[in-house]
Amino acid sequence: MTLKKVVFKPGVNRENTRYTNEGGWFDCDKIRFRQGSPEKIGGWTRISDNTFDGKARSLRAWTTLGSIPLVGVGTHKKFYIEQGGRYYDITPVRKTTTNTATLAASNGSTTITVTDNGHGAEVGDFVTFAGFVTLGDAITAAVLNTEHEITAVTSANVYTFTATATATGSDSGNGTSGASETVEYQENIGKEGQTALTGWGGGAWNEAGTTWNNSGSTSFGIRLWHQQNFGEDLVLGFDGGKLYTWDVTNGISTRGVLVSGLSGASGVPTTHNNVIVSDVSRFVFCLGVNPVGSSDIDPLLVRWSDQESLVDWTPAATNQAGSLRLSQGSKIVTGANSRQSVLIWTDAALYSLQYVGAPIVWGANLVGENISIASKNAVAYANGIAYWMGTDKFYKYDGRTETLKCDLRRYVFNDFNENQYEQVFAGTNESFNEIWWFYCATGSDVPNRYVIYNYSENVWYFGNLTRTAWVDSGARDNPLAATTSGKLVEHEQGLDDNETGTPAAITAFITSADFDLDDGHRLFLVNRIMPDVTFDGSTIDNPSVTLTLDPLTNSGSGIKSTPSEGGNSSGTVTRSATSPVEAFTSQLDVRVRGRQLNLKIQSNATGVQWQLGSPRLDMRPDGRR
Repeated sequence: MTLKKVVFKPGVNRENTRYTNEGGWFDCDKIRFRQGSPEKIGGWTRISDNTFDGKARSLRAWTTLGSIPLVGVGTHKKFYIEQGGRYYDITPVRKTTTNTATLAASNGSTTITVTDNGHGAEVGDFVTFAGFVTLGDAITAAVLNTEHEITAVTSANVYTFTATATATGSDSGNGTSGASETVEYQENIGKEGQTALTGWGGGAWNEAGTTWNNSGSTSFGIRLWHQQNFGEDLVLGFDGGKLYTWDVTNGISTRGVLVSGLSGASGVPTTHNNVIVSDVSRFVFCLGVNPVGSSDIDPLLVRWSDQESLVDWTPAATNQAGSLRLSQGSKIVTGANSRQSVLIWTDAALYSLQYVGAPIVWGANLVGENISIASKNAVAYANGIAYWMGTDKFYKYDGRTETLKCDLRRYVFNDFNENQYEQVFAGTNESFNEIWWFYCATGSDVPNRYVIYNYSENVWYFGNLTRTAWVDSGARDNPLAATTSGKLVEHEQGLDDNETGTPAAITAFITSADFDLDDGHRLFLVNRIMPDVTFDGSTIDNPSVTLTLDPLTNSGSGIKSTPSEGGNSSGTVTRSATSPVEAFTSQLDVRVRGRQLNLKIQSNATGVQWQLGSPRLDMRPDGRR
């Protein structure tokens, strides 16, 4: 009988029906394309069993001058530095009070009431006490003088936290003794997920009744830290917050401090929405920032420090500090370094800032109009090109702004939680020439789906995977991603899901579009398949995948062939010899009858790696009914 070699076009296409896409791929999960052939993606392994607190939305990896690899981890609750698998809390302190707070406890309760006028704290914030004396027998100084999470805010002057001990009758006093008692209030925590806007920006621009950064407002959405390297140190902050820095020479566990508090600080922005450190001449940029002499954010204003300076922001004839205001859009969303320029996205346009020297210093060129961008983390830069997700399409900038042809556009944006655009984030996987975007599917409040663009092969594919942040850096051998369990995992490491420390199988599959024998005119019978599958890289002796042939009576009907016509048939392809001998199953005996057919390959066991080549099917005409 005639053997039909089945060769499918690389990439997955969901813009047409399964039948229209004949000769291509239609569905997949946790696969990629290499030289046009689909294969299972690599696994992931946790870097340690330690965890961080909160949902991480920002990661940055770098190496110090002492060759120490570090990762900055910004969550909605805290900011950490990861070193050697440990997470060091460096969350900046926004306020410190001395000898102003009183503590009180009630018999039989673990609740400690704190009175500290104008504390500015919110539920969930973290506060650290030092120098307080014991309240009695159970609520000792050791119980008090540590970090606590605020459980309730009674008023602008009073809040509570839960102690690790239960008060007795002797613990009804207070901790004030006249000694040096300090209370350190860490930066207010942010929101874990995005909700409908009610503050500034929730209605019309500058709508009456809205207040910029008002307490309880959702004007800044979820907590999205931004972080950039200034040498081996970090410059960090978050939307609507102050500008902080972390100096590695002060020690791994020291907290970030205000830039405005450093020696020589002048004109440092008091509030901003994003930070970029230029690769050209090392300027620090604040995007969406307060003008000099004002405390209010101008969402389209760009300010930069003097060259090679983190602290000098006051424009003068003797320095190169300055500012400019962009004209298109209502706010600056994000920025990124590119070759010889700094790219800045507003919610409607793309600008390229280029260094022109004094007195103008930086000039802005409009390079993209009538565009959109999903979030401040939706941009990835690879191979000299910026790629980003918009609110309904994908774009690239390689010297000119273009819409990126996407074979999955309808699939992505028709099943998208539009209330969670801020959680979209992009990352590169340059070892495989890939751009990854993670987003929230309909009904999900965490990014649970990804779409990949392979810019080398110009193809798209997708899958389901829950992650909250991603970084691909030369400081690490593999990309790092943050999970919802408070761990960092290293991707393309091993073959399995090793987030918990116990390897679990990754279910990976790809399904073809429907194909037929002669445009569906006649039924056909398939009774043999010669698989073309390699298992290079598998770590078990007998790796296997399942090949499934799924017949249809008519294209587009979704009605499978009746049992009397053979139903569907599947078989297992196994390697019959131990590694490294590559002896494969030569053929599978099946019996499948229909007008159209699709092919699926799937693995769901640990230690398996596979790549599909060009299988051959023994097909023959089998009537017209």
